[in-house]
Amino acid sequence: MMKIGALAERAGVAVGTIRYYETLGLLKPTCRSESGYRHYDQGALERLYFIKKAQALQFSLTEIRQVLAIEGPPCTAVQELLNTKIAHLEVQLLQMQSLKSELEVYRDRWASRPTSIADGRICSLIDEVEIISQRTLDQGT
Repeated sequence: MMKIGALAERAGVAVGTIRYYETLGLLKPTCRSESGYRHYDQGALERLYFIKKAQALQFSLTEIRQVLAIEGPPCTAVQELLNTKIAHLEVQLLQMQSLKSELEVYRDRWASRPTSIADGRICSLIDEVEIISQRTLDQGT
């Protein structure tokens, strides 16, 4: 059995992190002493390692809680979450490539343009930028 400080040190997290995980239902002490000290077993350390590894894959604490709540092996749910994350990243990559292309067009168009202030405008280059509504962007994805 370990007190919260020992568990935190072994897991490489702050004591406050463990307390926070308790409030989220991700972790719970095995027992409490009469004086109120939390005591944890090896399973709590393994759970903390699991949480850290899942976070390294960009799993949110909510997603981790869902995985931990599954009775039986949760690997199927983990695979589904991973596939969802990959699909989301693919959309983000397309959006970033589109933005990069748009920025390159402006960069090339503005390469030989003067950068001085004219006509009281803040920047005549930015004045040329077309504003696309968020709805239009959302429809494109």
